[in-house]
Amino acid sequence: MRIWSLHPKYLDPRGLVALWREGLLAQAVLMGQTRGYTHHPQLRRFREQPSPGGSIAQYLLIVHQEAVNRGYRFKAEKINPARASRQLSVTEEQLMFEWHHLREKLQRRDPAWLARWDLTRRPRVHPLFRVVPGPVADWERGFTPPGRSAILKKIEPIVNQD
Repeated sequence: MRIWSLHPKYLDPRGLVALWREGLLAQAVLMGQTRGYTHHPQLRRFREQPSPGGSIAQYLLIVHQEAVNRGYRFKAEKINPARASRQLSVTEEQLMFEWHHLREKLQRRDPAWLARWDLTRRPRVHPLFRVVPGPVADWERGFTPPGRSAILKKIEPIVNQD
């Protein structure tokens, strides 16, 4: 499961569909409607919110809007009606890690889609999040501190965008 902190516009069609499905699964987990994935580390940042179900629903609304923008027919009625009362934080280095990770995935899966973002040095964050200084999240799998400097050199610092 990958709940991206990046704006969903960067995801290729396959990635956007996967995010929708994984987001709906995350919603079910956070609402106590399934017994699987209950300890998934990606869900910790949602669980720490006053309204975990509202936070993931807010997240899914943006994913749904991106799907609508592309002409897809994701069913909005699958999104819980609860809403978050505040933004979640994501660190600069977490966002850079995800950007690097997504670029590697797209290089293998859809180089033509990746080419659309070749000039992007400061990717937009998913609107549910606000960017704050800090390291890669401790819940992130697949990250080892020695690789950190390589990621930081490849991608310019991220800043909050309007």
